[in-house]
Amino acid sequence: MKTPITISKEDYLKAVLEAESEGQEVIPATLAHWLSVSPPAVTMALKRLRRDGYLEARPDGIVRLTPKGKKTAYRTALRHHLIERMLAEMFGMEWYEVHNEAERLEHAFSPAFEAKLLEKLGAKGTCPHGNWVLPESPEQRGKRGTVLLSEAREDAAYTVVSLYERDPKLLLFLHHVGIAPGGRVSVLAKNYDRTISIETTAGRSTLGHPAAEKVWVKRRSSGKI
Repeated sequence: MKTPITISKEDYLKAVLEAESEGQEVIPATLAHWLSVSPPAVTMALKRLRRDGYLEARPDGIVRLTPKGKKTAYRTALRHHLIERMLAEMFGMEWYEVHNEAERLEHAFSPAFEAKLLEKLGAKGTCPHGNWVLPESPEQRGKRGTVLLSEAREDAAYTVVSLYERDPKLLLFLHHVGIAPGGRVSVLAKNYDRTISIETTAGRSTLGHPAAEKVWVKRRSSGKI
């Protein structure tokens, strides 16, 4: 009888898949940071995932998904994506609240319910944060004409395309300063301390570099907020 994969293993595999999709090379320290677990816990988890054929590790410490691991991780990522869309599109939940809820629910529903959500929502739409099922690499985003807000030009207006969604505190902060997927933001000034002065529908504010580099925007043809 096949042993069901644990929630913890699904979380690890999804984190590796998302990082690989973004063009990153994953090391154990990356996973410890993303999943808020200790380095020894990561070491033990990766050992089990390699033993079960989900991961492989290079001599330099970089871990990669096997085909088996990629298939399992994608299923978890798809469920997360569908739940976020369900919560926002069908139940009206705010975009900055759905990620944490989806993290809890993605492990809990059946293949039959997953199929119903796929039938209702489809697999090709973006989530409430503007992201596809798998995150895009910076190169892929660049080809679509998007740039990081931290790299946006001074005295120019932009439309927010997508946001980094793994940090709930960041999402709430962005909401408070008026940055939301599909919203408008004008870059008023790029300051010496690497902060940027912006204007949104919520008014003027100053954004630090760590937050600005988590927001992808596209230049508007004309006009400010």
